[in-house]
Amino acid sequence: MSTVSADDPTCSRDRHSAEESVTGRPFAPESVARLARTPRIPVTLLRGRTDGRRGALPSADVVQGLAAGLDVIGELPGTYPEWLGDQRFTSAHGVRYPYVAGEMANGISTTAMVRDLARSHMLGFFGAAGLPLERIEAATADLAGALTHDQPWGVNLIHTPGEPALEERTADLLLARNVRRISASAFMELTPAVVRCSAAGLRTDRAGHVVRRTHLFAKVSRPETAAAFMSPAPPALLTALVERGQLSHEEAALAARVPVAQDITVEGDSGGHTDNRPLISLLPRVLALRERIQQRCDHPEAVRVGAAGGLGTPQSVAAAFALGAAYVVTGSVNQTAREAGISDEAKRMLAAADLTDVIMAPAADMFELGVKVQVLRRGSMFGVRALKLYDLYRTYDSLEALPAAERAVLERDILRAGVAEIWAETARFWGDREPGQLQRAATDPKHRMALLFRWYLGRSSGWAVTGDTGRSIDYQLWCGPALGAFNHWAAESFLADPAQRTVVQIARNLLEGATVLTRAHQLRGLGLPVPDSAFSFAPRPLA
Repeated sequence: MSTVSADDPTCSRDRHSAEESVTGRPFAPESVARLARTPRIPVTLLRGRTDGRRGALPSADVVQGLAAGLDVIGELPGTYPEWLGDQRFTSAHGVRYPYVAGEMANGISTTAMVRDLARSHMLGFFGAAGLPLERIEAATADLAGALTHDQPWGVNLIHTPGEPALEERTADLLLARNVRRISASAFMELTPAVVRCSAAGLRTDRAGHVVRRTHLFAKVSRPETAAAFMSPAPPALLTALVERGQLSHEEAALAARVPVAQDITVEGDSGGHTDNRPLISLLPRVLALRERIQQRCDHPEAVRVGAAGGLGTPQSVAAAFALGAAYVVTGSVNQTAREAGISDEAKRMLAAADLTDVIMAPAADMFELGVKVQVLRRGSMFGVRALKLYDLYRTYDSLEALPAAERAVLERDILRAGVAEIWAETARFWGDREPGQLQRAATDPKHRMALLFRWYLGRSSGWAVTGDTGRSIDYQLWCGPALGAFNHWAAESFLADPAQRTVVQIARNLLEGATVLTRAHQLRGLGLPVPDSAFSFAPRPLA
């Protein structure tokens, strides 16, 4: 596959466009558009001596421009993807680009995906949620063995309020395996496990600065949750961890001086767990909150705030950076990448999705709480059937209380087996994972009903991963509107073919396109006649 370099300012595409600009008029909109499409080329801003019109030429062609009766009024240096975000972020994490591929549960964010991103100077998180500890441990060993110390990577820690022991065991594993970057997701409040991941290994350097062993990323969609992660951990929680022997007195004292998370990812309308809030409203709110907390706590270093949710096109990525995001995080779009740990049939369904082809459905891990996740609606009945299960759970107190007609639909269409058979399978699962759940179910018939309904919610995502064709109508595929926007943007390009979609090509094209659009906005803001065509970017193979 032939590629164009996204990093070389003298690539053939840029040289060709620059040559065309020499012969074009500085005030012609199409000439200005060419300058937007070649963002790495420095630009000289010009003004007509007689009419005051503003125009521009590549800086290398300024002599010719002056001969045409123009005055130089400014310079615009080249614009690079590396500079779109906060350079504190790239420096802190040893990456070249302010770009993160977020975790996707059940290992859909694979070690191959995380590895390829790290080797391309970007950060990725392995999707550990929903996996047994043995799979998570194997993944951390794989990544540690495949990557060098200067190629960063991370693993997900998801909040499991119904199984706090599982959350604790996952934290134990990540700390024992010395995972340096942990993305905390779906947390509604601080827990001992997430605070321990943040505080374990804290120390001071010779200058007295607090140094983190583990970088905690907190994915939030509510200001109150953001505030908790932006502040130091509560004293009572730190004291309890010291009493348990899970933190030292020194670690707890240092944790009281720094935020729980130095990187806060503000998540708008996204796939999976989401509050469906628009990023354009939520991000400024959290940025303002960050400033107030910084003034109150006087942290040695301000928290970095990134953006996620709805980022499926260069326009949305450029907008997130323009709003002040230190970095961007993509999710839904990466499920269609070659490296994603999901079946080809599931990828085909996702690649056909449009903006409105999504639905909110009950979450397997927080079913009883009524928490929902955003999933694919087109081609799948999962969302409708999961909502039906939650309606039954709210309406009836036990499986035995279900009317005969409702039970028949449940067994025939959703479970595709008798309740007794599915309960036996459910009991085996919880007997191995957490027997306490079965003990509670023995005395609480409503909890027993919830566990059985969660069998369908849990298995449905597994069917999508393995590609169980007999269950394709029940695939649970987490995605938000960003995927529909991405599919539409990629439709006439090489990325239209899912076989060509790699996580790195997706990342490079989103970043390169955002750089082109950022340059177009810069030129427009300086009073140049920038045409609408400059605010688009077609995907292309980039090296």
